[in-house]
Amino acid sequence: MVFYLKNTIFDYKYISYDSGPLNIFPFPRKNHTGHHTVKLPWKLDCRPLMLAPMQGLTNRALRTLFINRVQPDVVFTEYVRAQADIKKCIPDSDRREIRNECDTTSLVVQLIGSNINFLVAASNTVQDLGAEHLNINLGCPYGRMTTNTAGGALLKYPADLPLMLKSLRKAILGSFSVKIRSGYDDPSQLFSLIPIFEDCGIDFLIVHPRTVQQRFKGLADHNVTADVVRKTSLPVIANGDIWTVADGDRVLSQTGAAGLMLGRGAIADPLLFERLRGNYSALSTPEQRAEELRDYLQELFLRYQELFCGDQQVLWKMKEVLTYIKDPCFAKQVRNLKKTRNFTRFSELLGEWGMKREEKG
Repeated sequence: MVFYLKNTIFDYKYISYDSGPLNIFPFPRKNHTGHHTVKLPWKLDCRPLMLAPMQGLTNRALRTLFINRVQPDVVFTEYVRAQADIKKCIPDSDRREIRNECDTTSLVVQLIGSNINFLVAASNTVQDLGAEHLNINLGCPYGRMTTNTAGGALLKYPADLPLMLKSLRKAILGSFSVKIRSGYDDPSQLFSLIPIFEDCGIDFLIVHPRTVQQRFKGLADHNVTADVVRKTSLPVIANGDIWTVADGDRVLSQTGAAGLMLGRGAIADPLLFERLRGNYSALSTPEQRAEELRDYLQELFLRYQELFCGDQQVLWKMKEVLTYIKDPCFAKQVRNLKKTRNFTRFSELLGEWGMKREEKG
């Protein structure tokens, strides 16, 4: 395995592997019809860092904060539900979420559903509203998505995937990607699906190497990701358990992935994007971390007040974010914020974040 790097893993000249050269960027490429080229949602000369789609979290307020502060190469919407109504195939709330108001960061709209006609109608609608890059969710392990045969539950019926994917590929003019788990209950299932993805004209894969039934238990097995990279010429984005710079370095060197998708680790620490690029220290002191978190949470708190209706909804959304902050030295402050039901008191506690620790030191 050979790496020729300039400064960091995201600023490179050439990468090759024992098995031969890795075709990381087949870009631009023709779509399945051969009539036009498809532009991937990241620049040719970078290994992209993407903000993962996370239901209930990656709304337009949070995405804008991330774009302004750390500039992910690509951001994703929360999933857009394909409704059982051709005339109104996506909800009004989702329509507001899919407009990309940033020229520098690509937005990928993630669709979720099972009915082919409704999915195609939804893809046409979001493209009419300006979406250039679309993704289909084949991994969501939670709630109604698995009970209604959508998201990760679609992997229980792999024979139905080719028609769905080919129908969507025909309708989608821009890039079309798949976000997938390693399988429904068998972590080797993904390997049998790679020929389907290639034959259906998928442009890139995002692999979270846990099964749907695992949810987030255990560790993401990036040996699976590495095997997927070796078995396909499609660009593969690695996702799962990337919390630190060390995690990102390890996953890239282990897998040879074209880039990384950051989810829970980024919600806990937006600066992870800049740390991975080498533009910010890999680790912060407790005092620096306190200031970073205070600034992040206070800005998000203000943005949520503009987006959501009512104090309690704002508090509920903020508490979802706090769930991912696992720093032991801030456990008490996180716990106090999550217990607080008073809007004014929550604001006061945010302003005091880290202060008592600094005074004690």
